[in-house]
Amino acid sequence: MQTVPKIAIHSGGQIHEGEVKENTNLVVRAGIKQFPWPHLKYRCGMGQCGTCTSRILKGAEHLPPPNWKEQKLLGERLALGYRLCCQLWINHDLELTQENLVPAVRPSGAGDASCTSS
Repeated sequence: MQTVPKIAIHSGGQIHEGEVKENTNLVVRAGIKQFPWPHLKYRCGMGQCGTCTSRILKGAEHLPPPNWKEQKLLGERLALGYRLCCQLWINHDLELTQENLVPAVRPSGAGDASCTSS
């Protein structure tokens, strides 16, 4: 018996729910105007821009380990449950949000003036 993954997206104080076929990529579906469109933010679909960054609320245990693109873009935020939707193929129920996310930490530049001598 085949299971149908249920997706829940928290956005604007509401929960938008829908079903997707097994082995579905949410960004691909949104791009062809199927659920989770229009509730999912996305842009490049290639793990480069970070627009589809989401915090996984439920179902993270069923996702594969983060790939190198997610590791590079998300860094320490992976430990907070963040993932890139464009890099995930969904086979189980998943609940996520793209709101109130911790911003990416930018590497500090060589020109920081945090230490001054007097």
